[in-house]
Amino acid sequence: MCAQSIWKIKSSSQQYACLEHNIETEVAIIGGGITGISTAMLLHKHGVKVVVLEARKVGQGTTGNSTGNLYMLTEHSLSDLEKKYDIPTIRKVIEARIKAMHFIRENIQQYQIDCDYSERSMYIFENDESIDIAKEQELAAKIGLNFAPMEPEDFPLPFKKGIEFKNQAQINPLTYVQHLAKELYNSGCQIFEDSRVLEIDDKKDYVILKTDRAQIRAKRVIHATHTPIGLQLQYHTALGPYREYGVSFKIKNNNYPKGIFWGRYNDKKYSLRSYETETDTYLICVGGMHKVGQAGNNLSYIQDLEDFITQHFDVEEIVHRWGGQNYKPADLLPYIGEKESGSREYVATGYSTDGLVYGSLAAMILSDEIIGKKNMFWNFFKASRHQPVKAAKNFTKENLNMAAKLIGDFLKSGEKLDIRDLSPDEGKIVSHKGGKVAIYKNAEGQVSFLSPICPHFGCTVHWNNLEKTWDCPCHGSRFDTQGRVIEGPALGGLKGKNRKTD
Repeated sequence: MCAQSIWKIKSSSQQYACLEHNIETEVAIIGGGITGISTAMLLHKHGVKVVVLEARKVGQGTTGNSTGNLYMLTEHSLSDLEKKYDIPTIRKVIEARIKAMHFIRENIQQYQIDCDYSERSMYIFENDESIDIAKEQELAAKIGLNFAPMEPEDFPLPFKKGIEFKNQAQINPLTYVQHLAKELYNSGCQIFEDSRVLEIDDKKDYVILKTDRAQIRAKRVIHATHTPIGLQLQYHTALGPYREYGVSFKIKNNNYPKGIFWGRYNDKKYSLRSYETETDTYLICVGGMHKVGQAGNNLSYIQDLEDFITQHFDVEEIVHRWGGQNYKPADLLPYIGEKESGSREYVATGYSTDGLVYGSLAAMILSDEIIGKKNMFWNFFKASRHQPVKAAKNFTKENLNMAAKLIGDFLKSGEKLDIRDLSPDEGKIVSHKGGKVAIYKNAEGQVSFLSPICPHFGCTVHWNNLEKTWDCPCHGSRFDTQGRVIEGPALGGLKGKNRKTD
């Protein structure tokens, strides 16, 4: 079984240099995923000098761990959106997402991107009355969406009621972004990999971005990093960091369902789709949503997905396992635009699990804003908005959770454990000389000692026993077993500990 995203089976071998000399540019984009590359492409077409800085490899962060689904709806039901927004606003949000889907399709056609694009129906159904399908149909009719009631004949899963939305789509998101990046680079735009931004110095007339080897002076900076990096509490306190998992399967008798399927069983949400390449077909199941760093046993979420598929399909083989991260906004809509009014920094965050479409929409909005054009959707998603009534409940919930983890974990002592009792490929927070230390033992028996304190806001990290990472339960920063940042807002990694002297 491959412990990585299914999309990497078609990953490009294209590589980009690390930034090793100081440069200047009009716009510096932090992040080489779908948001960063799409925005760079649009700005470059308008003659704007752009530089893209990717901390690791282009497309292999959140984009390369997504579901690959493109749909006009959002993660949130129409009923949930109606509790906060009127019908005209919901209609505009969906219209914006449809335009972003068209943008993706046009890129695929223009650049002849072989990313396994296919149009599919999307099915939303309930099995335990957790979704009011009749209400969803009523709202869909008010908004003017094309839908149909689901029919039980030949449907691959049991359900009570459901709704079908035609003309949605799916792609290999990694291949899509990697191909766009190659086109962008070949047209003269600078892209740098392995160039993590460690410091942001916002001056009056420009912004300085520093990496470990060089710096960029830019007139404007875009945080295309899924969540803004550094201490940006106006956003981090309004976003809930969540983790979700994916598993791919080979099915006997070639019995692969066609479509994008969303349903709930025993109050658990599952998303299914098939993925076809030139030579193989896979069934993908995604689910197991939980707060980052608060799972307890991450392995149990993958096991649940495997059990669910095995229960409903004749499984031949489990092929891939992976995890992805998303940030949920307090008022259910992403933040796209100036960090604050008049700022030289721009953000694109709070996509929930709808990042491929919202990332493309963000590119359209941000590029228009930077060239001095107001996008028709900018006001619905502007990052500097403040909606206390719409956001209050979720804002309070997320910040109470963050405070509880910060204080509760600080007061907890680590486990009393002899290092020799630590299993291979296992990590634990243990008591050490009156304090706590994050200890990991690799398969060869070598042990690393790290501070368990996340440098972003001082919360205590937790061990992720599935992905073998240290995850922060407050704002979603994640670190590898050597303490290096994988994702999230932290600029620096976990500090190393010396076993003998610390």
